Amino acid sequence: MEIVERVMNLESLKEKMNRLKRKMEVLESRECDITEELEFAESLSLKKPKKVVQTWLKHVGSLKNEVQQMDQQVQDRRWNTYLSLPKDVDRLANEATELFQNGNFAGGLTQEAYGSRGVSLLTRNLVGGAFEKNKHHICRWLQSDEGSSVGVYGMGGVGKTTLLTHIHNQLQNLPNTFVSWVTVSQNFSIFELQNRIAKTVGLSLAKDDDERKRAAELARALSGRKKLVLVLDDVWEYIPADKVGIPIGANGFKLILSTRSSKVCERMNCQRTIKVQPLSPEEAWELFLETLVLETSLRPQIEVIARSLVRNCDGLPLGIVTMAGCMKGVDDICEWRNALERMEESKAAQEDMETQVFRVLRYSYDNLKDTTIQQCFLYCSLFPEDWKIGRDELIEYFIDERLIDGRKSTQAKFDTGHTILNKLENVCLLEGGKFPRANRRYVKMHDLIRDMAIEHTSLSPRFLVKAGVGLVDLTEDAMWSEDLVRVSLMHNSLFSLPSNASPRCPRLLTLLLNNCWIERIPDCFFMHMNKLTVLDLSDIEDIKSLPSSISNLRSLTALLLVRCYNLKYVPSLENLTALRRLDISHTGITKVPQGIEMLVNLRYLDLEGTSIKKIPHGILSKLCHLEYLKLFNKRVKVRAEELPRSRKLDTFTGHFYDTVELNTYVSSWEDRGPNSYLLVSGDYDLSDVYDDFERNVYLEGGGNSFVLPKDIKLLEIQDCDEVTCLFDASLENLELCEILRCNGMTHLFCSSSCCRFPLLQKLVLDDLLNLNDLMEGGTSITSTPSNCNFRSLKEFRVSECPNLKRLFMPSLLSHLQNLETLWVRDCYQMEEIIGEASNEDDDQEATRIIVLNNLPKLKHLTLVGLLELKNFCSTGIVRSNSLEEIYVRECPKLRRMPLLCEEPNPLPSLKKIDVEKEWWESLQWDHPQTKDLYQPYCQFPWE
Repeated sequence: MEIVERVMNLESLKEKMNRLKRKMEVLESRECDITEELEFAESLSLKKPKKVVQTWLKHVGSLKNEVQQMDQQVQDRRWNTYLSLPKDVDRLANEATELFQNGNFAGGLTQEAYGSRGVSLLTRNLVGGAFEKNKHHICRWLQSDEGSSVGVYGMGGVGKTTLLTHIHNQLQNLPNTFVSWVTVSQNFSIFELQNRIAKTVGLSLAKDDDERKRAAELARALSGRKKLVLVLDDVWEYIPADKVGIPIGANGFKLILSTRSSKVCERMNCQRTIKVQPLSPEEAWELFLETLVLETSLRPQIEVIARSLVRNCDGLPLGIVTMAGCMKGVDDICEWRNALERMEESKAAQEDMETQVFRVLRYSYDNLKDTTIQQCFLYCSLFPEDWKIGRDELIEYFIDERLIDGRKSTQAKFDTGHTILNKLENVCLLEGGKFPRANRRYVKMHDLIRDMAIEHTSLSPRFLVKAGVGLVDLTEDAMWSEDLVRVSLMHNSLFSLPSNASPRCPRLLTLLLNNCWIERIPDCFFMHMNKLTVLDLSDIEDIKSLPSSISNLRSLTALLLVRCYNLKYVPSLENLTALRRLDISHTGITKVPQGIEMLVNLRYLDLEGTSIKKIPHGILSKLCHLEYLKLFNKRVKVRAEELPRSRKLDTFTGHFYDTVELNTYVSSWEDRGPNSYLLVSGDYDLSDVYDDFERNVYLEGGGNSFVLPKDIKLLEIQDCDEVTCLFDASLENLELCEILRCNGMTHLFCSSSCCRFPLLQKLVLDDLLNLNDLMEGGTSITSTPSNCNFRSLKEFRVSECPNLKRLFMPSLLSHLQNLETLWVRDCYQMEEIIGEASNEDDDQEATRIIVLNNLPKLKHLTLVGLLELKNFCSTGIVRSNSLEEIYVRECPKLRRMPLLCEEPNPLPSLKKIDVEKEWWESLQWDHPQTKDLYQPYCQFPWE
């Protein structure tokens, strides 16, 4: 009889499996339709998938994998496991049905790829009625059907870019309008311009050289939007719109460009043109005073001189702003008179207005007085026109060039660098900003200011600047001269250097060849560059080896080879004893360069992302002056004894063999460790490690205790089965903590005295099979709540902790006032989220705390797979007026809806209650009308 019953059950299992497969076929058809629709929208750069759609597709993919595994289990069924399989098949079938229902997406699949509410561009205030009038007319034309292109022209420094940035910012706030901004600059190529425009609309063009195909693809993407305004700033010559792929005349497409020449507007067939005129004398004076930022009015004698200075700027905003920047904070009339006298002396009898602006800019440069700041300013001209130069990158160059004292601490050096750049911004010789998708600052030069700097360096100190100008070869011997001090050929299309090229540049200090396409550098190239200090060959992807002549550059202080992915060979470095910075990160190098142990002055070493498999013992320990050391690599693990004992070490990343080695290394810090670090132990999956690090530790396996840095910000631990209790001391800088698969852990905190985590924002506990309570002793937290501090905690996630019966004590609520997300899943023995206190006194105190504190900022509550859960809180009602979403599944014993108070009005912020209908109908209510009140917010998965 038992065998017959089993056979019948197996037949039933087959039917269930077939039904599951039919549901999966329907679900996969829906997935296919959604994928095709998304691919079509993305091909036109119209849209990008909504996050909810991306999540849905991810869940469908996971379910498909589970069903495949289940199908295999059914086919390989064994008598001892068949009873559990039908339940699992039912669960998968329910998930398939739920996913299909949730895949309707009535609100659509996509959103704007780069929404019309883009990042507003930084700009100065417009001054003068003419500017406002021009802005009004241009915006009106661009919003009307009166033509499709507008040209704005005027001399350099007159304010064309400022006008366009205001127009950009105004248009992007209009509904259904997308504004795309591209700076063209001199020496543009069609290929590069296509890439720049495509990037602004999220389009990835084919990398082949067929410009016609690329133009067609770009035109289709641009014309596919209902309303798109393309802004081309700083156009120097005619742009063949059809060859680039600019669909002038397409429905909804508008073009606005700025140029110094009216001829460009004519050749581009601009249907409207506007000439930007200099400011009137009173408008110029208003702009000067606005930039000067005075707390009190100028003294009458100084005002007379100041007005004369402004007149010398001829109404050009760039000159006025720069001059005002020079005179900020100057209160001595002697300095004002001196400024005017120098301006008058330098004024030629016959000058065009742009030359007069140069005169103002040169005065601003001369007025810096500090030669170091002047050299730092001139250094910025080495970058391509309109280039956004990362501040940290630039300061690293300043340090390499000894423009900043290298003996200072790392923090002091960067503070000095930022102070210099702030000074240059304050006097309006540099513009500042932030990269839109990274918390990084940049500086850039106005093109006229850059022209002035390059003109200045054409004499002494002599620079050769051909950055980003489309160079394809270096056959001109006339380019090189013996008096050159700095050369920048970065961001060009240089494929090769002449085989006999050996420039005679005995005074050359700086050579920037980064971001070129060079495949080979001849061995004699560096033969006559004996004073070379900085050599940057980064981002030359096709170069495979470096010439042996590099070994003789004994004055070299910085050798930069970042992202030379195919570079396999670097010659011996043993003679480069002056070297202070060596960056070979993300190269194809397989061995540590020969002679690296001789680099006794090395301060900066980056080996991240290389193919190096082993660092020979004893090399690193000899580099005792290191301040920056990155060893993080998939292949290389280190031991604590191999690392340098430098107390100056400010940045470190490394992958240790095990936790014991990591503990040893952290213990050696004593009271002075690196300010930034990334420490990894064991076989941690490096793909899960955050690239953006500051003070991160990742631990995997081994050891029954950890030595953690006191200032750690991110901690992730997995598969450490010997640890029973994690925190025996408070970590007051910890911001994110994730603990996974530590099966020996019974408690998170060893006592209430180590419960201070004032900056912790996210806590994740997953698959901790023996976790009994958050704190050893369980109730000790109640008697000393003042010792706890979780005031910054926003997200708390707990899953697959089968022995956890309660999440926390009532008294802890007062320390969770900023909690926004509470997510609890598959804790099969959990009976309550907020547990009862241990005695009568504590009960009374807990109840009082609940009434007073609650969870005021909780927005999202998820409870799934809590089979024994009876109450959310057994001691009272917990409220949150910020609650937006409740998600409950598989909590059969929970009879009251958590966090919903039974009052006449629903919670003001509530958006959705996602529950199973059968469970919803079984809930108990003190007031039946409360159920009706919240019914409209319900989303049932099968309806």
